[in-house]
Amino acid sequence: MRDVLREQQFALARHIRDPGRHAPPPRIEARRLKVYRELFFNNVDTLLSSGFPVIRETLGAVRWRALVQAFFSQHRSRTPLFPQLAKEFVDYLEGRAGDPAIAAWLPELAHYEWVEQQLFTSDARMPPHDVGGDVLDHVLVLSPLALPLAYRWPVTDIGPGFVPNAMPEQPTTLLVHRDAEHEVRFVRIAPLVYRLLSEIGDTADTGRAHLAALAAELQTDPVEFEAQGATLLETLRTQGVVLATPL
Repeated sequence: MRDVLREQQFALARHIRDPGRHAPPPRIEARRLKVYRELFFNNVDTLLSSGFPVIRETLGAVRWRALVQAFFSQHRSRTPLFPQLAKEFVDYLEGRAGDPAIAAWLPELAHYEWVEQQLFTSDARMPPHDVGGDVLDHVLVLSPLALPLAYRWPVTDIGPGFVPNAMPEQPTTLLVHRDAEHEVRFVRIAPLVYRLLSEIGDTADTGRAHLAALAAELQTDPVEFEAQGATLLETLRTQGVVLATPL
């Protein structure tokens, strides 16, 4: 009996997700099935529409609904939690990168829209650090509420009025972080600043060592580069993006 019920539940779930390919369980009224199909799909559509408004407006109602239906029927989510559905949508689009049916810029735009929600709801705690620590001589770490991002597509510009035809030569480099007022902020940064923040996130070292390594790589005056870099790092420390920890 248990196995029969389990198969009926799976048959109903398959039909709700993709009624064009899967027949419903027997002896269920068509009008009841319609209610279930619309209820489940509309819940997913509503959640994704609120999380990805730029994509929805850019694609238009028909293409957006087709995309949500494809996600609803094809993707196997790894979590039952609705707040994490947006990340599942991003994973689905990244998995379809290169698919001619998916615009090449779509996975990156989805990630860009998702990041704001991810940081806003994050419960990450700051690691131990010195609030007034020296940015040159202390080991620097990146705040868990700060992300340097690099996109091949101009995600900050894409919208109903602009859809790129080709990938630009220069990437779009951004810093996104949640400030002390719980506001998520996006800031355009130079590629070199992105590189510095990425190195800080990947390697535990002093600010002085990070700046010296970049200066050597760029073959520029290390003294002048350190002076300029120290000013930048101090600003980032004040904003809570970079944290100074004792050696």
